[in-house]
Amino acid sequence: MFLLLLGNKLHLAPIENPQRVLDLGCGTGIWCMDMADEHPGAEIIGVDLSPIQPSFTPPNCKFEIDDVTSPWTFAVNFDLINIRSLYGSIADWPALYAQAYAHLQPGGYLHEVEMSIQFKSDDGTLAPDHVLSQWSDVFHEASRRFGKSFYEVWNLVSYAKNAGFVDVVEHVYKVPVNGWPADPKMKELGRWNFLHCSQGAEGWGLFLLTKVMGWSVEEAQVFIAKFRTGLKERRVHAYFEVVQFSARKPSN
Repeated sequence: MFLLLLGNKLHLAPIENPQRVLDLGCGTGIWCMDMADEHPGAEIIGVDLSPIQPSFTPPNCKFEIDDVTSPWTFAVNFDLINIRSLYGSIADWPALYAQAYAHLQPGGYLHEVEMSIQFKSDDGTLAPDHVLSQWSDVFHEASRRFGKSFYEVWNLVSYAKNAGFVDVVEHVYKVPVNGWPADPKMKELGRWNFLHCSQGAEGWGLFLLTKVMGWSVEEAQVFIAKFRTGLKERRVHAYFEVVQFSARKPSN
């Protein structure tokens, strides 16, 4: 979905030949492996809390199990640091950006893509009492109680600038929740997003709804089922926004 959104590019940072690349919260490692294939002369490192990455990878790609919110211990700095979908995982974004800034080479780039969880419509088809609206409301409250607010997605560019980054270029994209748009690219984006949301809902929801909001497992599962049904409604022209930005560490 992100590849389609970014014009078939893995990132939009204006750097042509990065030699050392770090991916924070690399997940399955797919971005790292694609970057390793695209830049065979570069060293790609992916870091995540969960050891879910494959053992068979390109020779210039490696994974480390670590917590990116703890002090970093890398011996060498990087040309490019990538972040994708860490929303809801970071309690102190300024501290994370301070570490990223410290571990970039002068002139190196930070690149980030994050999703807002606020469902919207531009034509009024998404009502405030619709399950997608309720989903946004419930999880914004859950994230506030959990101490890792989803609202922070709108503050990230300011935090990056405050950390010392310059040449900050930001884009905000609308991503539909299903294939309702007439535009072919937006329709395809919507289909991928429907898959993303419908498959991800239970994984995102169960912990926050039960452990943070105090719901029963049954209540949470009913809400998740209603959410999945709501995603299918093509008469509701819902979307959420994706924030992408690149930022440079000054050369001197």
